[in-house]
Amino acid sequence: MFLHVDKAKYISDYRLELKFNNNKVKIVDLKDELYGEVFEPLKNKEYFKDFFISHNTIEWKNGADFAPEFLFEIGESLWV
Repeated sequence: MFLHVDKAKYISDYRLELKFNNNKVKIVDLKDELYGEVFEPLKNKEYFKDFFISHNTIEWKNGADFAPEFLFEIGESLWV
């Protein structure tokens, strides 16, 4: 089964709550993952908050995204 992000919600700072298509919910902190030219704009929290789901993962309007498998791996499980 390929992982997909089904739902995403901003929590605080650089933390998101993500629900995956395997029904697992994880808190993902991307604070230490925003390196490289494409991720530089995301260091602005207002810009970071402006994400959407596209191609089965979260994406920002500048085209920055993270693989859903990576997000799942670094996420902290929530018991939902």
